[in-house]
Amino acid sequence: MAILERYFDNKSKKIGDEFRDYCFRHQAYPGKDTPYINNPEDLRQQAEKFAAAHKIALPLVIDPQGKLQAKVEADLNLGIAVGIEHTPTIYVVSDQTQGKPFVEVVDRRNLYSQIDEMIAEAGGTTKPLPGKKRAVTKPSI
Repeated sequence: MAILERYFDNKSKKIGDEFRDYCFRHQAYPGKDTPYINNPEDLRQQAEKFAAAHKIALPLVIDPQGKLQAKVEADLNLGIAVGIEHTPTIYVVSDQTQGKPFVEVVDRRNLYSQIDEMIAEAGGTTKPLPGKKRAVTKPSI
């Protein structure tokens, strides 16, 4: 998928982003009645549909010189070098110079509690100011 994304990025960043969104809307996941993208053949078919809808020619061989593959590998190597172990990667970041400057949110169910902890460590409060509503609400899980 990453090579196809890079291919569409070469057409325009907007088209590349639209292709990513398209893939997420058409990916298989548990409970979905009609999964579309389960394997490389499904991905190719969906890429062809996307390309046709955008009047873009999709060549039989997407990356004959391996240039897109090299960019994908460079992205992977950068992620490894900076310690990214999974995506999406979410960090709660503090502007404080003491204590933890950031914490990674591994379990998204803990996002709001980790935000509250970071605020408390910085000496702030998680309670809204008088007359103000909290900017985010905790979802029911």
